[in-house]
Order: sequence, then structure tokens, then C-alpha cells
Amino acid sequence: MKKTDVTSYENGVSIKFSSTIKKNTVIEMVKKCKTGKCDCMSDESKQKIKDMDITGSDGNMELKISGNLDVEEIKKAISKSILIK
Repeated sequence: MKKTDVTSYENGVSIKFSSTIKKNTVIEMVKKCKTGKCDCMSDESKQKIKDMDITGSDGNMELKISGNLDVEEIKKAISKSILIK
């Protein structure tokens, strides 16, 4: 089963998470990214992020990342995230 669906939207990239991923896991991932403690993205990619917003709950959740990012860049970062595996 596919765990994430990454698409672009007018202000950045949207990630929709499947029911197998808990909201607390995504919140933890965002915290690590905001504080620079994650290793899934390059520093260059992190600097492109303007804002991150999580909506929904377990089973129906979306993370919108505002900034000059592309879908492939985010897919690559997700593939490296130990919290999403």
C-alpha cells in the first residue's frame, strides 16, 4: 500500500498520508525539519521552505509545504525519512 501521495499546488508541495501513518509521526517529522535536526533533506532544500501546515487526522492527513520546492525533491526526502518507513 502506498503510504504517501506527493503533488504540487500553487504555493508548494502537498503530501497526503495513508491511514498507516499516524499524525503524531508527521508532527514529529515536521518538528525535526523546522529545527534542522532531520537528515532527509539537503540544507539547500530546507532553505526553500517557507511554511509547513498539517491538516486532518490519522487516516486522512495532509502536509502542505509552502516554498520553491518540487515534487521529486520532496519524494526523495520522504524516501530518506526514518519516521515514514
